[in-house]
Amino acid sequence: MPIRRFALAFLALLTLLTGCSERDDPQAALEAAVQQLQDNLEAKDKAAVLEQLHPQFFAQQQHDREWARRTMALLFLRHKQVRVLPVSQDSYLDSTYSEKGHTEARLALSGADGLIPDSARYYAVKLEWWRDDGEWRLARLNWQ
Repeated sequence: MPIRRFALAFLALLTLLTGCSERDDPQAALEAAVQQLQDNLEAKDKAAVLEQLHPQFFAQQQHDREWARRTMALLFLRHKQVRVLPVSQDSYLDSTYSEKGHTEARLALSGADGLIPDSARYYAVKLEWWRDDGEWRLARLNWQ
């Protein structure tokens, strides 16, 4: 009998640990969305980046999804390699609206035709994410 109780307790604990997925943890899902955006940019996967943008996306309060598509096309044509190098990054859930998340980061964006970057810029960015059908989508982007 004690072995059976131990086995049941062990299985219950294992179920709890493996049952916690990113969908159940909005913070983990938000951080995964941020990482996915970085991966998609570095892979030069314009379609995947656009999929991550909310239909009401705006950058700098004036640029829409079409601007994002054109800007990525230019960046990806200009550089064989694109790197997003976060220096610091903090993602957090909005304390007022459960369907909003924020990421503040300082990063370097570099482009290269070979091994050595031929352009690099440093940015302070603020991203606002909206959860849409359980998925975090980038709705607002601002930078300095």
